[in-house]
Amino acid sequence: MTVRRGRSLAVVIATAIVSVLVVLAVRAAGDPGRPAASARSASPSPTAASPSGPPPPPVLVPGRPGEPAVARSAQELRDDSPPRHNGLDTVYVQMMIPHHQQALEMSALAPERAADPRLRAYADRIRAGQGPEIKVLRGWLATRGLPETAPGHDHAGMRGMQSPEAMKRLAAARGVEFDRLFIAMMTDHHQGAVTMATDLLSVGVDQTLNELATSLATEQAIEIARLRELTPP
Repeated sequence: MTVRRGRSLAVVIATAIVSVLVVLAVRAAGDPGRPAASARSASPSPTAASPSGPPPPPVLVPGRPGEPAVARSAQELRDDSPPRHNGLDTVYVQMMIPHHQQALEMSALAPERAADPRLRAYADRIRAGQGPEIKVLRGWLATRGLPETAPGHDHAGMRGMQSPEAMKRLAAARGVEFDRLFIAMMTDHHQGAVTMATDLLSVGVDQTLNELATSLATEQAIEIARLRELTPP
């Protein structure tokens, strides 16, 4: 009986010890003052935002003659937008103005020199169409503050441009001779305009000019076909 009581007492004591140990373990896990908890709280949160670096220094932009330089931030100087036009757009417009002007000069000779009335009517259409186009081209340059002519540019080197000597021969011709010469010169002139417009479509970036060049190339190709129909036998 004594032995049985001793065993029961030992079981009770062991159970009590285990219970105390469990309670102590739970308290240690939930105590913020424990080293393990401190280590966890010291570690950075994965969702916390890392501090950003210092902003880039301002850029000193030189002013106009007589004006001081101005400091601009890098954000102000950044321009990620696509260019509205490039240098090739500008050159095309500057070349097409004198190119159209020569077509008007040639057409102005037809009323008093052409033998075929259809050719005179054709010349009238040239004047009616290319005159307004010159205004559009000049307006494109003016709104961008660009000069109408490029310094040092030789108009004689443009495709389809007729030489001064050829223009003199055309002015001196009359009747059927004028018709043949006019058709040959204007055909070459139109072909040059088509080539220039096609070249622009592969290198230019201005949408308005691309649309104008497309329309011009189509129009000039049609005019070339009409001129061939008017060629004297």
